[in-house]
Amino acid sequence: MVKLATRLVMAALLALPAQAQAQELRIGMKAAIDSADPHLLYTPSRTVQLHVWEPLVVQDAQLQPTPGLALSWRPIGPTSWEFILREDARFTDGSPLTAEDVVFSIRRAQTIEGIRTYRAYLREVASVEAAGPHRVVVHTATPTALLPNNLSTFGIVSARAAKDATAPDFNGGRAATGTGPYRWGQWLPGQQVTLERNPAYRGGAEPWSRVTFRFMDNDSARVAALLSGDVDVVDAVPAGLYGRVGDGNRSRLVTATSLFLLQLTLDQRPQSGFVTDLDGNTLAENPLAKNAVRAALNLAINRAGLAERAMEGGAVAANQFAPPGFIGHVADLPKPAYDPAGARRLLAEAGYPQGFGLTLHCLNDRFAGDTKSCQAIGQMFSAIGVRTKIEALPSSIFFRRAQSGANGEPEFSASLSIFGSAAGLPDNAFTSLVQSYDRTRGRGVSNLGRYSNPSLDALIDGAAAAVDPAARAAKLTEATRLVFTRDLPILPLFYLKAAWGMRTGLTLQPRGDQYTLATGIRPAP
Repeated sequence: MVKLATRLVMAALLALPAQAQAQELRIGMKAAIDSADPHLLYTPSRTVQLHVWEPLVVQDAQLQPTPGLALSWRPIGPTSWEFILREDARFTDGSPLTAEDVVFSIRRAQTIEGIRTYRAYLREVASVEAAGPHRVVVHTATPTALLPNNLSTFGIVSARAAKDATAPDFNGGRAATGTGPYRWGQWLPGQQVTLERNPAYRGGAEPWSRVTFRFMDNDSARVAALLSGDVDVVDAVPAGLYGRVGDGNRSRLVTATSLFLLQLTLDQRPQSGFVTDLDGNTLAENPLAKNAVRAALNLAINRAGLAERAMEGGAVAANQFAPPGFIGHVADLPKPAYDPAGARRLLAEAGYPQGFGLTLHCLNDRFAGDTKSCQAIGQMFSAIGVRTKIEALPSSIFFRRAQSGANGEPEFSASLSIFGSAAGLPDNAFTSLVQSYDRTRGRGVSNLGRYSNPSLDALIDGAAAAVDPAARAAKLTEATRLVFTRDLPILPLFYLKAAWGMRTGLTLQPRGDQYTLATGIRPAP
């Protein structure tokens, strides 16, 4: 009798329409969040926050700006932008979205204290005003075409709920009032976050009544949880496990090229602490300051080999900041050649026929294959005479040491790191990584090689100020050619692939920012 009842229950469940069965979505997420506050910048946290707090401008899968809480926007002067807000947006406490909430949110994002904030994306904002119940005017210090893109990076909060709120108020839910399709549920630090469907969301009910993000940093354990049915979707599938996930029986694999770039920064200061002669003595003159030496290192790198072997197919060879399909990609930019013999000739012409010694610093906990890729690059450099030692560090140590010299000067001579713009713009990479270091203006904050070229600076500033799309594209193209075919202050290596596994019966919209959004996961038709 019990067996018969069980079969009847199972049959009844199978007979239910997919929408009725699809109530809870369980996502296995590699990285844990560190805050619910939508004005503190950390990629894993933002992945979850976007379900609750919506930005003014929404990014599509290729990070192109589309309407969000702002239905439209336009420049109304050289340094002023108008944003028209939607009138049907409501916070989860029932209060309507107003211009005052937007003004409060922008000011809060500009002034909030923290190690990682959105201040860099708002550095051009001079003032913001509510020009009507649903009209906001943002004034910038200089002309900028990038304001709509930069305003896509953070969520809009309720001024009433978030006034004087601190991190515990958001984390615990008191200030967690957004306009998104989900409500903040419960956060168990280091374990999981639960979101509840927002029944009053203007866009209609989501298929998932509850979404649970479980934090599972071990790749094999995360994939095993998917295959056992313990979770429905997993992110950050390493290439070595593609075959297990994509067998099509219990689960399938979805991949996409992401905008996250592994790049090599080379120190161009006159002296550099981790460059030596072949006996280990620090050189009085830094070879990396010579263009011919940087060009030699560029030729020494087998990017296709890194992507296919060191990364096991989990990456795509890169030649610039923006991958194909993303804003700012230059389609006809030459791909760097792999030419060890040519690299040795360039080293000899630069005055280093026997090479020199170099320590390469890299991360060992940022992505699957990070240390292996670093070791492979070291071997490629050693093969042309640049005898390279590897020092792989945890992120917490790497970034602390990266600028730990006197007055915050960079410590490393050559370092590998990942960069991806939250706004999806190459401008952010140019401004942060290769524009001349200027702490007061917020330029070159991650320019660890202290490269400086006034012509490039002018191109970067000109592109940011150009409202005309054609003029802006022309300046970005020229800047891209200057950096990646002539000066070579950094060497692009590969774009990481974003990879998800999901149980059969689901569809997922892959995103270039690697975010796993429940709003992009649906029961299969």
